[in-house]
Amino acid sequence: MAGTGSLTDVSDEITAESAPTHPTATLVTVCIGMFMLMLDMTIVAAALANIQTSLDASLSGLQWVVDAYTLPVAALLLTAATLGDRLGRRRLYIAGMATFTVASLGCALADGIVALNIVRAVQGVGAALLFGVSLPLVAAAFPDPTKRAKAIGVYGAVMASATAAGPLVGGALVTAIGWEWIFLINVPIGIIAVALAYRYVTESRADRAAPADWAGTGLLTLTLLPGVLALIEGNAWGWSSARVIGLGAVSITSLLAFVAWELRAAHPMLDLRLIIRPAFAANALAAFAAAGTLVAATNFLALYFINTLGHDPFQAGLRALPLTLSALVVAPPIAVLHDRLPVRWSLPTSMAVVAAGLWLCTGADAATTWTHFIAGSILGGAGLGAVTVIASQSALTFVEVDRAGMATGAVNTARQIGIVVGVAGLGAVFSSAVATEAGAGLAALTVGTMTVAVPDEQAAVLTEALGSGAGQRVIEFVPDQFAAAVPALSELAGGATAQGLNAVMATGSAIAAVATVAVFVLPRITGRRAGLTRR
Repeated sequence: MAGTGSLTDVSDEITAESAPTHPTATLVTVCIGMFMLMLDMTIVAAALANIQTSLDASLSGLQWVVDAYTLPVAALLLTAATLGDRLGRRRLYIAGMATFTVASLGCALADGIVALNIVRAVQGVGAALLFGVSLPLVAAAFPDPTKRAKAIGVYGAVMASATAAGPLVGGALVTAIGWEWIFLINVPIGIIAVALAYRYVTESRADRAAPADWAGTGLLTLTLLPGVLALIEGNAWGWSSARVIGLGAVSITSLLAFVAWELRAAHPMLDLRLIIRPAFAANALAAFAAAGTLVAATNFLALYFINTLGHDPFQAGLRALPLTLSALVVAPPIAVLHDRLPVRWSLPTSMAVVAAGLWLCTGADAATTWTHFIAGSILGGAGLGAVTVIASQSALTFVEVDRAGMATGAVNTARQIGIVVGVAGLGAVFSSAVATEAGAGLAALTVGTMTVAVPDEQAAVLTEALGSGAGQRVIEFVPDQFAAAVPALSELAGGATAQGLNAVMATGSAIAAVATVAVFVLPRITGRRAGLTRR
C-alpha cells in the first residue's frame, strides 16, 4: 500500500500540471474540515442531556449518538485514504465534506433517537473520507520537509484544540438556541469548505495507488459493530445472555479473520507488520488509550454537570474550561518542540499525566460541586493536548518513508476505535455502578426515622433512569405518594450518580496507567531489537 497518503515523499507523486499553488489556503481548508470533525466528537457531550429529554433516549441511545459517528470513521478511514490515492484526494475531500454537511442537516431534523443515530452514522462516513485524505492533502501542498513539518504541527494543534473546545461550543449553542444547532452550525461551514476546496486545493494522486481492501474494511466493521453493541447493551441484556455472548463471539471471530486476511492480502488496508513494531505500537496505543479514557469520560462528566449538578449546557461548557484551556495551551508548544523532545519519554509522560488527571477526578459524592474536578481537568487536558500532537507527528518518525501514510492512518484509526470502545465500555461501567448504589440506597431509603418501602416495579424504573444518567431528573419519575421521600431520593440520586462517575474515572485512570507502562516499555524493546528508536 505504498501510495496510501505517503506523507514524506508525496511530492515525488505530484505531476507538473498538479503542482500545489495555494499551500496556505489548502492548509486552512483542511484544518476547517478537521476542526469540524474533531469538534463533532466532543460537542455532543454538552447536548446529550437535552437530546435525552427531547427524544426520550436511554443511556444506550445516547452512547450511540457518539459511537454511531466514530465507528464508521474507525472502520473506513484507511480505506478512504486508499480511495483518495486512486480517485484524487481533493475529489474525495469534497465528497466527504458534502456528505458530512448534508448529514449534519439530517441530524438537526431527526425526530427520534434511532433516526438521529442512523444519520450520525452517515455523518461518520463523510468524516472518514475527510480523515483519510486530510494529512496527504497537507503533505502534497507542502513538498518542502521543513514547511511540511510546521504545517502538520498546525494540523495536530487544530485537532487537539477542537477536541477540547467541543463541550464549551456545544454548551453555548444548546443553551442559546437548542441542541439541533450543534449540527446546523456545520452546514454553512461545510459549504464554505467545499467552495474553498474547489477554488484553492490542488488535486493529487499516488502514482502507484493500491486497490481498496474492501474485504478488510468489512471484517473490521464486523469486528467493531457487534462488539460495541454487546458493551452498550450488556447491562440491560445480561453479560451471560445468549445475545451478548453471540455478539462477542462474532466480534472475536471477525477480528481473527481480519488479522488472517490482512496477513495474506496483496494490498492490505493495514500492514500488520507495521503494527507489531513495538515503537509504532506504542504510538497507536497512546492515541487509543487517551481517546478511550479521557475523551470518552467527558461525555459522562457533561451528563453529571447538567443532570445531577443542575447546570445548563452553557454553564457545563464553562465548567469544562479547565480541560479545554489546558489542552489549548499545551498543544501548540508541544507541536513546535516536538522534534526536540524524545518521544520515548514525552509520550509515556503525557499518558501518565492523563492517568493522573482522571484519578484526581475520582472521589465525588452527593455533596460534590463542579470545583472538585478542576485540578483533574487541568492535568488531564494537558496530557490530552500533548498526546494528540505527539501521536499525530511521531507516527512519521517511527516508520520508514514508504509507510508514512499508512502509519498516520493507523494512528487516527486507533484514536477513533478508542472513542468507540471507551464510550461503550465506560457506559457499561457507569450504569453498573449507578445501579448497584441505587439499589442499595432504595432498599434502605428512610424519611426521618421511617423506612420507605419502594415497590420493586417503581425501584426498577428509578434505577434504570439513574443508570441512564438522569441524575436529579429522576425526581420526575417519583409518584405523588412518595412526595415526602423526594429529599431523600434527591440525595440518593446525587450519590448514586457520583459513584457511577467515580467508577468511570477510576477505570479510565487504571487503563491509562497500564497504557503508560506499555508506552514506556515498547519503544525500548524496539531500541534493543532493531535500533528503530531514533531519539
